Amino acid sequence: MEVTLEPCWTGREQSTAAGLILDYNPILRRSSPGFPRDRRFLIEWADKLKIGSTVIEDTFAEAFGMRYCRIIVTGHNRRWLEAAVHSFCGYGSSVIGCDAEVGAEQWLESSETPDGRIGVKILVFGFSSKAVQAALINRTGQCLMTCPTTAVFAGGKREEEDGVEPAERIPLGKHLRFFGDGYQKSKLIGDRRFWRIPVMDGEFLVEDAVEVRKGVAGGNLLILARDQNAGLASAERVVAALDILAEVITPFPGGVVRSGSKVGSRYPSLKASTADRYCPTLRGRVESDLPENVNCVYEIVVDGTSSEAVAEATRIGIEAAVGEGVVSISAGNYGGKLGKHHFYLHDIMSSR
Repeated sequence: MEVTLEPCWTGREQSTAAGLILDYNPILRRSSPGFPRDRRFLIEWADKLKIGSTVIEDTFAEAFGMRYCRIIVTGHNRRWLEAAVHSFCGYGSSVIGCDAEVGAEQWLESSETPDGRIGVKILVFGFSSKAVQAALINRTGQCLMTCPTTAVFAGGKREEEDGVEPAERIPLGKHLRFFGDGYQKSKLIGDRRFWRIPVMDGEFLVEDAVEVRKGVAGGNLLILARDQNAGLASAERVVAALDILAEVITPFPGGVVRSGSKVGSRYPSLKASTADRYCPTLRGRVESDLPENVNCVYEIVVDGTSSEAVAEATRIGIEAAVGEGVVSISAGNYGGKLGKHHFYLHDIMSSR
């Protein structure tokens, strides 16, 4: 079908196995003087971007620039490695109330770790390098050094790798070594320094410093479902799809948020409060964004090492989220006023 009303369209639609997805040129779309400033589709086409029966809303997720570090934790076996991860990543869902946003990035085989044991990559996000450092030192000391058999290594890319911006280095073992009370030992391997801190089951090995880089936090998807069962099934599919990806984490419990928030509150002491426009029990009492057939909303928050990583996770998340009982997929934003990273759902899905 030819579309000639706006210069933003390429002039064809493509039918896919997943449903009808309009194919358009986002570069022309952005530069077209006749296209609305809020980047919305023409009204008569807005409901055509679907995967199966699920509508992909024409909106965007608003995310923030943050700093992050990556560590590799190894352990004697899966039991103790999981114990270390659960403890280290606990209470690390949102910087609104936590010291950092934390999650397991990837589980590693013994052939993929520095000491030949099974391991896991963990990402730690904060608004500043100082915040990341404080959270990392406290969590490592209280949750990893205390856990039987663990060791901790820097997991960031090395500065000399092509195309990687220079990283800031922050101390880790350099601070924790003092727990050894003078009995700690330093070991230099190549250009990397490690500390061997005596503990009751042997030694806790921890790298002297780790790298902090620029990342993106707060990418998100909203799953609007007919009921809780459909919403949970969709959210679980998304988390399972994102769990296998490198470069991103979903820091909330089980990767899913039920208490989405808005900025501010009627109570002056609160920085954030419930997203009332998405609460089904408040329909009729507030200006609601929910259709009548939506009775459950879940949010998936994605933090990543780059905007590209978050965009790719968003695309994969949308493809996993759609299905029976899922009315639409949306995203949370602040009108573009707070976060500089904007992930437009239609752009992401059209660029597959």
